[in-house]
Amino acid sequence: MSIRPLRVPSYIIVQQHDAKWFLDHVGDIFNDLQRFRHESPDVSVIIPAYNEEESLLRTLSSLSKTITTQKVEILVVNNNSTDSTQRLIELAGVRSIIEYKQGVKHARNAGLLAAKGKVIINADADSVYSPYWVDLLSLPLQDESIACAYGKFAFLPYRASKRISYFLYETMGDVFKRVIQRDKDEAMYVYGCSSAYRKSQGLSVNGYEHPPGSNEDGYLALKLRDKYGRLHQITDNRSLVWTSDRRLMEQGGLLKAFSARVSSTLK
Repeated sequence: MSIRPLRVPSYIIVQQHDAKWFLDHVGDIFNDLQRFRHESPDVSVIIPAYNEEESLLRTLSSLSKTITTQKVEILVVNNNSTDSTQRLIELAGVRSIIEYKQGVKHARNAGLLAAKGKVIINADADSVYSPYWVDLLSLPLQDESIACAYGKFAFLPYRASKRISYFLYETMGDVFKRVIQRDKDEAMYVYGCSSAYRKSQGLSVNGYEHPPGSNEDGYLALKLRDKYGRLHQITDNRSLVWTSDRRLMEQGGLLKAFSARVSSTLK
């Protein structure tokens, strides 16, 4: 089990600005993203977006710093946003489509169909990505026995000084998954913010269609594993996706979220 980082990496810290800062610097983001406009890319990074005006430019800015020799396209799927999401997509100069059926399943399916790359990488519009993330997620698929590669996420506190509490929370979560929940199916830990698979194989298993009560990302991973090979977790900390602590705060804070996790596990 890899040890979680105690500090937020410098390449993530440089992306910690508010929405206005990114809007003021959108010209620089546009210029940096032009190298990701390919007609025949190796990899497509697909980002569903619904009313993400507060975070989308930060996500795109982080992806603009990607270090790779592969041909990469970035595709944003606007899922009926009613705010300025589409305007920001156009200002950033990335490829986009609009999916009129509401819901992340429909957005991801639309992105899968429209993608030009042979490999699909899932991303979220409210997360910050490492420069090494694209290669760390996609290159393992050169091994034909791997059907889906997936990574982990870490919480990005509003203030970097608060990282220690999130380090402890995430480390305890890793212990639960490895020891207490070892009988759980690995596919349940495949998240839409960080997973990769081959486009042709995703299409062959009907994409993100899933039964009621299941998760679209985990169920796709399950289908891919059953038909094409194994799941492969990326443990390199440079592959961590840094996501807002907003959901934890909505749950009532770190202690309440931790208590809920313990209670759920015991049940």
